[in-house]
Amino acid sequence: MAKKYYAVRAGRKTGIFETWDECRAQTTGFKGASFKSFPTLAEAEAYMRGENDLTKATPAENTTAAPEEDSAVAYVDGSYHIGTKEFSCGAVLFLNGEELHFSERFTDPDLTEMRNVAGEIKGSETVLRYCIEHDVPFVTIYHDYEGVAKWATGEWKAKKPGTIAYREFCAAAAKYIRFRFVKVKGHSGDKYNDLADRLAKDALGIQ
Repeated sequence: MAKKYYAVRAGRKTGIFETWDECRAQTTGFKGASFKSFPTLAEAEAYMRGENDLTKATPAENTTAAPEEDSAVAYVDGSYHIGTKEFSCGAVLFLNGEELHFSERFTDPDLTEMRNVAGEIKGSETVLRYCIEHDVPFVTIYHDYEGVAKWATGEWKAKKPGTIAYREFCAAAAKYIRFRFVKVKGHSGDKYNDLADRLAKDALGIQ
């Protein structure tokens, strides 16, 4: 298994940890915990310095159309572990001929009541953040819960802390990247939607 570094920006103790157990001890049950895993120490350190923050990005030029070779396509989904009260996201991103996988778990008491939906909106945020950091001008995000799109666009009024934060994130992201959402039917045999679901479950250890 590839080595990972766990950067905790908000938890009982902040810092970079080398095992999930250490990270989990600092974040599970901690309100507003913020952490992320990285394949390299340098990336984890950059995250701790805030260099991966959306607000650090340089606004992209406002173009009317994205070149086909620069566009990206993503599938996102979420999962929830009823025992640990943790939720997770899974995402598949196609960019420049590559297939990239994202899988991450979260713990936040303000979001747990949203269960797998919290994970799915985190998947959308993960894709948008990655695309912004890699100067992608346009991305299409496939999802199965309609709120992923409707909270982002304002069609649904965001009332809970999690949906309000998501709406604000998408509004900020729109300054740096153009994106659209496409709803697909969940668990309908769509290969990549099912893969995103599997990645989300893997993050929680759900078979």
